[in-house]
This record gives sequence, structure tokens and C-alpha cells, in this order.
Amino acid sequence: MKIYSKIIIDMESGNTLYEDSFDYQGRIALCKKSSGGDGDQVITQRYAKYIESHHSTFLDLVATHRDAVISDSPYVDYEDIDIEVAFFGAGYTISSFPSLYDMYGKFMAGLDVCALYAQIFEDTIESPEVHRLVSTEAALLDDDIEANVLPRFQTGMRDINSVMSSSYVIGKSLIEDARVKAIEKFSAELKYRLIPIVSDRWKTHLEWNRNVIMTYAEIMKLYYSARIDTDDFNYSMSAKDKLWPFTVLEYDRAALGALQGATTVTSDVAGASQIQKAIGGALSGAGMGAMMFPANPVVGAGVGALLGLGSSFL
Repeated sequence: MKIYSKIIIDMESGNTLYEDSFDYQGRIALCKKSSGGDGDQVITQRYAKYIESHHSTFLDLVATHRDAVISDSPYVDYEDIDIEVAFFGAGYTISSFPSLYDMYGKFMAGLDVCALYAQIFEDTIESPEVHRLVSTEAALLDDDIEANVLPRFQTGMRDINSVMSSSYVIGKSLIEDARVKAIEKFSAELKYRLIPIVSDRWKTHLEWNRNVIMTYAEIMKLYYSARIDTDDFNYSMSAKDKLWPFTVLEYDRAALGALQGATTVTSDVAGASQIQKAIGGALSGAGMGAMMFPANPVVGAGVGALLGLGSSFL
């Protein structure tokens, strides 16, 4: 029920210029002119006595608990979650890490893919491992020449008495030429087979840079999303702590209005006789009956008058 303490209405326009009101729930008493006589009719909203008694006991119990908890907020000891500590660890904040734009500039924007390929090619083809493999192959070839090729060549040249001739020198030159060509062939084949590895390393490096930026962006997105949720939760807990007394009083208000719906209405007439009550009830019933049966108001008025007359003696 809305109770007005003060209201100002513009009589010409009907607009409300000012109002001071509040909502009320509880017992009410209505005073108005009796339709059956000169006395004033008082309508009091009452409840069964046992309901009123239990409700009074209930209100006392609610008041006891209200006084006990209204100053004891369960949220007062809540400590705000520090998203910086929870996300990065103690001593670090979001400003301790490079910005997303800075990371993009380092890994993507300033990247020369041709220079990167040349660098990877050089690191792969001319790597220490490749040089060691070529040196090992040369050592094995030298051993074979010393152990097998040169002895057979020298024996053959002695058999024809050509050790001191130019043919001997030319023969050794041909052996050395074959040795150099064999080593260069091995080195070329090895490096040729490494070219697909160079391409794979180049692609992997580019993909790695891309993944770094994407992962960094996802981390930044997760951080700000978590920060919004955490700040919202911290503010919510702070608001609950500040509003705790009003929360308790809201339950108190609900307890005060717990009797709504279990009402009985009694009518007492001050200064009116039973005859006046009967006449007033009949007239009221006749009016209601006429409105209920607009097609035949006479019959409706008659039925309503009888019902109103009978109810006046209850």
C-alpha cells in the first residue's frame, strides 16, 4: 500500500507536482461514512488470534536474530583478489611485459624473410657438422688411397721401370685429382640433400614467430578478460558488505508482511442500529445487482437487495 505524507497536484492539469510517499504493509483501519445510517463505519483488518500470536512471536525471534547479525557482515573479512599476483606472480604486473605492438614489431613487422632464409641456409649448409662429415669422408678416402690405390700404382710403375719418369708424376696427379673430385662430390651431394631441411627450418621459424604473436595476444586477451571478471567480483563483494544491514532489514520487512493473504475483515458500525444496517445492506446489494445484470436491472436489483439484506444480519 502506498501512503502519501505530502502530495501537491495541479488542479487544472491533474499532474502531480510533488509527492512524499512510502510503501506500507501491515494492519489498516478504514474510516468512512456508513451507507446504512448516520454512524461512521470502521473496517479493521484482523487475523485469527493464534496467527497474530504466532506472528508476534515470530517477529520477536526475527528481531533477536536481526540485532545479532546486522553488524556482523560475513563479507567484512573478504580480501580483494589481486589479478596481477594471481596471473603473473608476486612482484610482476602487466607493465612488466612488452606490449602486444612491441612483440609484433620484434617478431613480425621488422622481419626480413629473405635475410632469414639466407641466415638459415648459411647456418645449415656451412654448419660445423657438415664440415666434420666432409673431413671424415676425406680421411677415409685418403686411407683407401694410401692403403690400396698408391701401392698398386707404385708396383705397376716399378714393373715397367717408370718410377722416375714423368708418367709416374702424372699418375699420382691423376690419383690426387680423383681424390679432390670425390671429396667435392660428396660435399655437394651432402649440401644438396640439406636444402629441403633449410626450407623446413625457414618455414618453422616463420610459423614459430606467428605462433608467438598469436599466443601472446591470447594471453593478453585472457588477462584483461580475467581482470574484468575479478574486478567485478571484488566490487560485488564490497557492495554486499556495505549493503549487509539493508539485506538483513529486507528479511525483517518480509517478516513484517508475512501475514498478507491470511486476512479476515470485520466491519463495526458506530452509532447505527440493526435496522439501519439492514436498509443500508439492501440498498448496496440492489445497486450491485443492477450493475451485474444490465440486461434486466430490475431483477438484478431485487436479487442484490435480498443478498445485501441477508448479509447485514451475519
